[in-house]
Amino acid sequence: MLDQARGAGGEECCGLLAGRDGVIARVLPAKNAAKRPESEYEIAPEELFRLMREIRGAGLELLGIYHSHPEGENSPSARDIERGFYPEAAYFVVSAREDAERPVRAFAIRGDGFAELEICAE
Repeated sequence: MLDQARGAGGEECCGLLAGRDGVIARVLPAKNAAKRPESEYEIAPEELFRLMREIRGAGLELLGIYHSHPEGENSPSARDIERGFYPEAAYFVVSAREDAERPVRAFAIRGDGFAELEICAE
Protein backbone atom coordinates (compact mmCIF):
# COMPACT_ATOMS: atom_id res chain seq x y z
CA MET A 1 0.00 0.00 0.00
CA LEU A 2 2.79 2.39 0.90
CA ASP A 3 4.65 1.78 -2.36
CA GLN A 4 1.42 2.25 -4.31
CA ALA A 5 0.70 5.53 -2.47
CA ARG A 6 4.18 6.91 -3.05
CA GLY A 7 4.08 5.93 -6.73
CA ALA A 8 0.67 7.49 -7.44
CA GLY A 9 2.06 10.83 -8.65
CA GLY A 10 0.03 13.12 -6.38
CA GLU A 11 -3.23 11.21 -6.81
CA GLU A 12 -5.01 9.11 -4.21
CA CYS A 13 -4.55 5.36 -4.64
CA CYS A 14 -7.07 2.85 -3.34
CA GLY A 15 -7.92 -0.80 -2.96
CA LEU A 16 -9.34 -3.55 -0.77
CA LEU A 17 -7.85 -5.73 1.96
CA ALA A 18 -8.98 -9.32 2.34
CA GLY A 19 -8.33 -12.03 4.88
CA ARG A 20 -9.85 -14.20 7.54
CA ASP A 21 -10.30 -13.96 11.30
CA GLY A 22 -9.07 -10.36 11.40
CA VAL A 23 -5.77 -11.16 9.66
CA ILE A 24 -5.14 -9.45 6.33
CA ALA A 25 -3.83 -11.93 3.76
CA ARG A 26 -4.25 -10.03 0.47
CA VAL A 27 -3.94 -6.48 -0.77
CA LEU A 28 -6.05 -5.88 -3.87
CA PRO A 29 -5.11 -2.58 -5.56
CA ALA A 30 -7.82 -0.82 -7.56
CA LYS A 31 -7.88 1.98 -10.10
CA ASN A 32 -9.00 5.33 -8.71
CA ALA A 33 -12.02 6.25 -10.85
CA ALA A 34 -12.83 9.52 -9.03
CA LYS A 35 -13.38 12.69 -11.05
CA ARG A 36 -10.80 14.49 -8.86
CA PRO A 37 -8.26 11.75 -8.05
CA GLU A 38 -5.89 14.27 -6.49
CA SER A 39 -8.33 14.82 -3.61
CA GLU A 40 -10.71 11.83 -3.51
CA TYR A 41 -10.99 8.17 -4.39
CA GLU A 42 -13.63 5.89 -5.81
CA ILE A 43 -13.53 2.32 -7.02
CA ALA A 44 -15.69 1.88 -10.13
CA PRO A 45 -18.67 -0.43 -9.45
CA GLU A 46 -17.58 -3.04 -12.01
CA GLU A 47 -14.10 -3.25 -10.49
CA LEU A 48 -15.52 -3.35 -6.96
CA PHE A 49 -17.80 -6.27 -7.92
CA ARG A 50 -14.88 -8.08 -9.60
CA LEU A 51 -12.67 -7.64 -6.52
CA MET A 52 -15.46 -8.78 -4.18
CA ARG A 53 -15.96 -11.92 -6.32
CA GLU A 54 -12.20 -12.53 -6.19
CA ILE A 55 -12.25 -12.22 -2.40
CA ARG A 56 -15.18 -14.63 -2.02
CA GLY A 57 -13.68 -17.04 -4.56
CA ALA A 58 -10.51 -17.24 -2.48
CA GLY A 59 -12.53 -18.07 0.63
CA LEU A 60 -11.66 -14.73 2.22
CA GLU A 61 -13.71 -11.82 3.51
CA LEU A 62 -13.44 -8.06 3.08
CA LEU A 63 -11.51 -6.77 6.08
CA GLY A 64 -10.54 -3.31 4.94
CA ILE A 65 -10.58 -0.55 2.39
CA TYR A 66 -7.55 1.63 1.86
CA HIS A 67 -6.72 4.87 0.16
CA SER A 68 -3.95 7.42 0.34
CA HIS A 69 -3.69 11.07 1.16
CA PRO A 70 -0.92 12.48 -1.05
CA GLU A 71 -0.52 15.54 1.20
CA GLY A 72 -1.58 16.37 4.72
CA GLU A 73 -2.63 14.11 7.57
CA ASN A 74 -3.59 10.49 7.07
CA SER A 75 -6.76 10.60 9.10
CA PRO A 76 -10.27 10.37 7.65
CA SER A 77 -11.49 13.49 5.89
CA ALA A 78 -15.11 14.65 6.09
CA ARG A 79 -15.66 13.03 2.68
CA ASP A 80 -14.09 9.77 3.88
CA ILE A 81 -16.50 9.71 6.82
CA GLU A 82 -19.47 10.60 4.63
CA ARG A 83 -18.62 7.73 2.28
CA GLY A 84 -17.85 5.11 4.94
CA PHE A 85 -20.39 2.69 3.44
CA TYR A 86 -18.88 -0.46 4.96
CA PRO A 87 -19.01 -0.06 8.77
CA GLU A 88 -17.75 -3.62 9.31
CA ALA A 89 -14.52 -2.89 7.40
CA ALA A 90 -11.45 -1.08 8.70
CA TYR A 91 -10.53 2.02 6.70
CA PHE A 92 -6.80 2.40 6.17
CA VAL A 93 -5.45 5.82 5.27
CA VAL A 94 -1.92 5.85 3.87
CA SER A 95 0.31 8.92 3.81
CA ALA A 96 2.40 9.29 0.68
CA ARG A 97 4.74 11.70 2.48
CA GLU A 98 8.24 10.35 3.10
CA ASP A 99 8.37 12.16 6.48
CA ALA A 100 5.11 10.75 7.86
CA GLU A 101 5.57 9.53 11.43
CA ARG A 102 2.92 6.79 11.01
CA PRO A 103 2.42 6.35 7.26
CA VAL A 104 -0.33 3.72 7.62
CA ARG A 105 -3.23 4.21 10.03
CA ALA A 106 -6.53 2.33 10.37
CA PHE A 107 -9.94 3.58 11.48
CA ALA A 108 -13.43 2.34 12.24
CA ILE A 109 -15.86 4.70 10.49
CA ARG A 110 -19.41 4.49 11.77
CA GLY A 111 -22.13 7.05 11.31
CA ASP A 112 -20.63 10.51 11.40
CA GLY A 113 -17.53 9.65 13.42
CA PHE A 114 -14.43 7.53 13.52
CA ALA A 115 -12.06 5.87 15.98
CA GLU A 116 -8.48 4.86 15.34
CA LEU A 117 -7.71 1.14 15.39
CA GLU A 118 -4.50 -0.51 16.46
CA ILE A 119 -2.55 -2.21 13.66
CA CYS A 120 -0.72 -5.36 14.75
CA ALA A 121 1.99 -6.79 12.50
CA GLU A 122 2.81 -10.46 12.80
